[in-house]
Amino acid sequence: MIASTLIAPGPGSAHPLGNFSISHYAGIRLGQDDIELRYLIDMAEIPTFQEIQETGIVPEAGHASLRPYLARKAETLEEGLLLMLDGRRLQLQIASTDVIFPPGAGGLPTMKMGVLYRARLENPAAPGPTTLRYRDDNFPGRAGWKEIIAVGASGVSLLSSSVPDKDRSQRLADYPTDLLNSPPQDLEARIVFTRVSAPPLTGAETPGPASPGAGVERPRAAETARFVDPIRLRPNSQATPRDALTELVATKQLGFGVVVMVLAVSAVLGAFHALEPGHGKTVVAAYLVGSRGTAWHAVVLGLVVTASHTAGVYLLGGVTFYASQYVLPERLYPWLGVGSGLTIAGLGLFLFLRRYTGAPHLHRHGHHHHPHDADAEHDHHAAEHGPHDHHHRASAAGHRHPEAGAAVSVRELVALGVTGGIIPCPAALVVLLSALSLRRVGFGLLLIVAFSVGLAVVLVAIGILMVYARRLMSRFHEDGPLITRWLPLASSAVITLLGVAIAVQALVSAGILQM
Repeated sequence: MIASTLIAPGPGSAHPLGNFSISHYAGIRLGQDDIELRYLIDMAEIPTFQEIQETGIVPEAGHASLRPYLARKAETLEEGLLLMLDGRRLQLQIASTDVIFPPGAGGLPTMKMGVLYRARLENPAAPGPTTLRYRDDNFPGRAGWKEIIAVGASGVSLLSSSVPDKDRSQRLADYPTDLLNSPPQDLEARIVFTRVSAPPLTGAETPGPASPGAGVERPRAAETARFVDPIRLRPNSQATPRDALTELVATKQLGFGVVVMVLAVSAVLGAFHALEPGHGKTVVAAYLVGSRGTAWHAVVLGLVVTASHTAGVYLLGGVTFYASQYVLPERLYPWLGVGSGLTIAGLGLFLFLRRYTGAPHLHRHGHHHHPHDADAEHDHHAAEHGPHDHHHRASAAGHRHPEAGAAVSVRELVALGVTGGIIPCPAALVVLLSALSLRRVGFGLLLIVAFSVGLAVVLVAIGILMVYARRLMSRFHEDGPLITRWLPLASSAVITLLGVAIAVQALVSAGILQM
C-alpha cells in the first residue's frame, strides 16, 4: 500500500474542487400554481469535518442522528435563501430531504445534502409577466461550484432569465473538468415568466404547436417531470487524483517498521512537494548568491522552514477545529500569502538599499582631489593583507570597499525561512484532521513533521548549491564589479520582485485584485 501510494497515486475520491470547498446547486421549476426549488449542498472534507464536530452527527447512512439534523439544517438553509415574486417574499415549505457521505481524502468523509422546497402561488392565473428574484446567502465566502438553473413547467413561458436552463454538473454529481479551475459563481437569479390556465402536460401527450396568440411555450415532458421526484443524491462520479500524503494517515497496520517506512515516504513526498512552484526556492537562491552565505546558513534556513511549515499546519488546524465560526481557514491562505510576499519584498528592498549605499565606487581614486591618494590606496591593500599601523585613514564614506554582499543576518535568515514555509499545503491540513478523526493524533503530527523535513531538505540542498556556485563564480571574477557590486544588487532586486509577485498572486486568488 505504501509503495503504491508513492509510485502510482492513481484515481481516488478526493473532492475535485478542493478540500475546503462548499458547492451550491439551485434548480428552480416555475409552475402555474407553485415554485419548486431543488437545493443541494456539496461539502468537501474540511467543511464536512467541521460540520460533524459542531453538530455531533454520525456520518453513516440511516443513523438516528441524521433525521433531526436534516430537519434543523433544512430550516437553517431556508433562512439563507430568498425567493421574491414581484417584490413579495415567498414562504418555502420543506417537501423532501436527503444526505449522503461519500468517502474523501485521508479517510475523511465528504457530505452532500439536498432539500426540496415548495412555495405556493396565491394567484396562479395572474395575467402579464411575473418577476422572480432568487438569492443564496448560505456559506458566504466559501470556495466551490455555485450553479443555478431555471425551467418552466407546462403552461409557463420564460420571457427572460439571468441563468441557464441546462444542468452542467448533473446536480453536483459530475463536475465538468474544463470548468474546475473557473467554476460558475451564480448565487443570484432574475427570471421573468408568464402563466396561463392550461391542462398539465403528461408523459403520454405529445406537445404540439401553441395556438395562435397563446404565447405559451410548452416544454418537453421530460423537462416538466425533472423536479417532481423527491431528493435523491448521488456521489461524485469523477475519478480524481488522490493525494499520496493524505493516504498515508489511513494506513491500517502501524507496527514500528511500518511507521518508520511511512515517515520516510512522507519525507520524500515533502521533497517532491518542494520542487513544485512556490516555497521560496528562488528567494533562497537569490539571497544566498547575493550574500556571504555558507553551507551552515543554508542548514539553518532549512531548519527554520521545517519549523514554520509545521507550525503553520498546526495553527491552521487549530483554527479549523476551534475557531471556524469566526475565521474561515481557507480565507487565511491568501492573507498568509500577502504577508509572506510583503515580508519578502520588504527584505529585498532593505538588502538592495543596504548593498547600494555600501557598495564600492566604480571610479578610479585618482579622480578624487585628496592629498592622501597613496595612503588611501595602501589602506585598501591593508584590507586585503592584514592590519598595518597607519596614522591616517581614508574617508569611510568615499573609500570603504566591502566584500561582495554583507554578512548573513540571523534575522534575515529567520524571515526568509518563515516566509518560505508558513503557508501549508491543504493536504497537510487534511492529514492533521484525518489523524484527529481516526484518533491517531501523534501519528498525524509525525507525518507532518516528516513532510516538512523533506520540504526543508530540498531548500537546504538548493541553498548549498547556490553557496558553492557563488564561490565558483568568484574564482573567475575575483574582486571584479560583477561579484562586488552587480551580483548582490541583482539578487536583492530579484527578491523584491518575487515578494511583490507572491503578494499580488495571493490578492488575485482571494478575488481582491482582478487581473
